[in-house]
Amino acid sequence: MTARLFVVEDDDDHRAALCDLMQAAGHQAQGFAGGAGAMAALTDPPDLILTDLRMPGMDGLALLRAVRGHHLDLPVILLTGHGDIGHAVQAIRAGADDFLEKPYDAAHLIAVVARALAARATRAEVTRLQQVLAERAEATILGQSHAISTLRDRIAALAPLDVDVLITGETGTGKELAARALHAGGSRATGPFVAINCAALPESMADLILFGHAAGAFPGAAAARAGKLEEASGGTLMLDEIEGMAPSVQAKLLRALQERSVERLGESGLRPLNLRVIATAKSDLRDATGFRKDLYYRLAGTGLRTPTLHEAGEDIPLIFRHYAVLAARRYGRGDPPVTWMFEQQLKRRAWPGNVRELKAAAEAHALGLFDLNPDSFRLPEGTLAERVAAFEAREIAAVLDRHRNNTLRAAETLGLPRRTLNDKMRRYGFTLSGLADQQDKTLP
Repeated sequence: MTARLFVVEDDDDHRAALCDLMQAAGHQAQGFAGGAGAMAALTDPPDLILTDLRMPGMDGLALLRAVRGHHLDLPVILLTGHGDIGHAVQAIRAGADDFLEKPYDAAHLIAVVARALAARATRAEVTRLQQVLAERAEATILGQSHAISTLRDRIAALAPLDVDVLITGETGTGKELAARALHAGGSRATGPFVAINCAALPESMADLILFGHAAGAFPGAAAARAGKLEEASGGTLMLDEIEGMAPSVQAKLLRALQERSVERLGESGLRPLNLRVIATAKSDLRDATGFRKDLYYRLAGTGLRTPTLHEAGEDIPLIFRHYAVLAARRYGRGDPPVTWMFEQQLKRRAWPGNVRELKAAAEAHALGLFDLNPDSFRLPEGTLAERVAAFEAREIAAVLDRHRNNTLRAAETLGLPRRTLNDKMRRYGFTLSGLADQQDKTLP
């Protein structure tokens, strides 16, 4: 494993010998006569620091503490000509990776350096994998309701098709999440995913942001710069809140999407684009005031709608738990309790901000900052038998929704004979029309 090392030693001959040894081991070594010089060079940090303990000015222990104070995951190995157990204990407590006494065996020192570098590489890989898992967890489309299952099925069907998609849905229903799922499931998954908030796109800067510019195109443009459309080439361009884009910008975007090419400001030639476009809108663009019909038809290769949280009401506790646990782990806390009564309160509460609002509440709950008002939860009025019946009706409705109105599977989940379930459905006013095609054809 080749690495960049800082060798900090006030003795010129010893410093040169250490640099030669590390270079012979296949590393790049840069020498410093003191800790202050090494600290000044940390703007471009090395992979490891090898430092003497006793030096004038900033000694090795002070350098170690300064490095740790900068929160750098940087292995530090201290060398000393004095067999001082007290200093060794201090160094290890301060975060030193190892402590060697002079004279040391060259092969042993090389092995210690290799071990420290390998440990750092392992930590970096663990951090990377944790980040990947966290991103995947954040990007999971959760739910067992019919509405969410339908959304997942639709995404799975559209993702492999290299067609433009228009996603509509209320604020907080996960339109960007659906867009990312389409990107991840398609042939462009390894390419870039570039998102543009069209509602926040300044009209005066739109050309530069979307299409880029050549060097010298305007005062201060010392270097050429690609626009967002070029950056997305080979991957996916997400146009978020497309209905908020200014009409003058819509016309230029339409031309770029039709020709699948852009012309940078200050250039006379076209640059080809190879991208998939996913646009999102909070409402039907055909009814949006000031939105070009021709741009709508260009974007609407196929459509996708994200359901509201009300439509996926059965999934509210599941989604709440998911984000509460993620937040608890992120902040180093235990999994927050979510009782049955609390779940019922969550279901009964209105969530106008949809999943975004629910996620914020879950994260606050993980920190102990969210509390539903107990007075907001009310059991149905009436006798005990009437309350039990109301609860039973809600549970039957939730299980039927989960199994897409298949009464056979719902009966199995509820542990009821199918005839008993049908009787209860009639008693509670569930309609049986339209369910026949959902049943298991193998049974009478």
